[in-house]
Amino acid sequence: MTTQHPPGPRGNLFLGIMREYNRSNRLEYLTTLKDTYGDTVRARFGPFYVYMVYHPDDVHEILVRQAAKFYKPRQTKLIFNRFLGNGLIVSDGDFWRRQRKLAQPAFHARRIESYAQTMVDYTLRMLDSWRDGQTRDIDQEMMMLTMSIVAKTLFDADVSGDAEEIGRAMTVIQQVANEQFNSLLPPLPEWLPTRQNRREQQAVKTLDTVIGRIIGQRRASGEDKGDLLSMLLLAQGEQGERMTDQQVRDEAMTLFLAGHETTSNALTWTWYLLSQHPEAEAKLHDELAIVLGERAPTLHDLGQLKYTEMVIKESMRLYPPAWGLSREPVEDVQIGSYTLEKGKPVFIMPYVQHRDGRWFDEPERFLPERWAEGYEERLPKYAYMPFGGGPRVCIGNSFAMMEARLLLATIAQHYRLALKPGYPVEPEPLITLRVKGGLPMMLHARETAKAARREIEKAASA
Repeated sequence: MTTQHPPGPRGNLFLGIMREYNRSNRLEYLTTLKDTYGDTVRARFGPFYVYMVYHPDDVHEILVRQAAKFYKPRQTKLIFNRFLGNGLIVSDGDFWRRQRKLAQPAFHARRIESYAQTMVDYTLRMLDSWRDGQTRDIDQEMMMLTMSIVAKTLFDADVSGDAEEIGRAMTVIQQVANEQFNSLLPPLPEWLPTRQNRREQQAVKTLDTVIGRIIGQRRASGEDKGDLLSMLLLAQGEQGERMTDQQVRDEAMTLFLAGHETTSNALTWTWYLLSQHPEAEAKLHDELAIVLGERAPTLHDLGQLKYTEMVIKESMRLYPPAWGLSREPVEDVQIGSYTLEKGKPVFIMPYVQHRDGRWFDEPERFLPERWAEGYEERLPKYAYMPFGGGPRVCIGNSFAMMEARLLLATIAQHYRLALKPGYPVEPEPLITLRVKGGLPMMLHARETAKAARREIEKAASA
């Protein structure tokens, strides 16, 4: 039986679409492939064929109904193993299921709720250093804040003194991983003293030093604090076996990095979008004034902060931190009208799906109101998927949503953030969707919601 291949671009005889992809705005290029060839596209990067799958029904098949037939691609593992080891993001099969089961209790609803006060307290501590009229790199501010929160809540550790160094290391790792993903060749052996290897190894060493210190201090104390780190150190499998030191390191590194990077990016894009849409910013401030007055938000306020949640959801629709994900079939799999062949990577792009006019009216418009009650339930499953889906859905999705809402509410009570005049904003699709070159913003203190409303209306009419 002959396999019917999905349509796709012919590309260059030797390079396939590699040259066009690397020279273009990649997000726009991936969108163009969908618009030109349809919901399933087959393309060639050098000698390697890959699939792009865009329709929510097909994504649901891959991530949920036939999830057991898909693993993480070999290239992804080769690249991620170098800094994450064999943690949850990289591992597969029975080992992954065991590790996920061991980590899951740290993210149960009741335990997550206990983190709320820490999230607010750390945000207020950050705001103590802000001043009216300052310009701050908001991407860095959000990164350091979410990093400190993850370290405290999941590991009971203080990394404030390491935050800038960790941030630089994270940027290097993202850049190197991006270079490796966009190469036709597998990563060179780590022992080769290339510039790329040296940069990556120094960055990993920085992260290992921090994570190693946190684990070492907990082991030395022998204390069970009931947090994620204690769960990893004390967890036992069905045969009574404990995690090895390497396994604890890999899971701690994975959850530390993933736990702050995505929320940081979501908040950074949220501040940018609010700065460009004063009417949405005004509605947010009105809600905060009505629900909170001048007191700080708590866990129990989240049910009333409806518009705050809509703002976060709409920001993650337009700029999903996990902008793309990949799988590799371990056997030939029928998805829709086509057979996805064993061993050929499959790419799923939430960024493209979230801007598809078939599922979202005015898809390019920032419109938090679209998320009014009942809207999400009416969408096709997996038309909106900021946290992935299926068995491998982000383990920290509830943690991230609570954190994003509390941090947004706390900061917006005190400041309006305005984009530095004339600064170009462009998405940079690395491992996560960052703002290229950072996001410098001016801080405008809000004495009261009423005064802020006058400022916004004045700016809008100018």
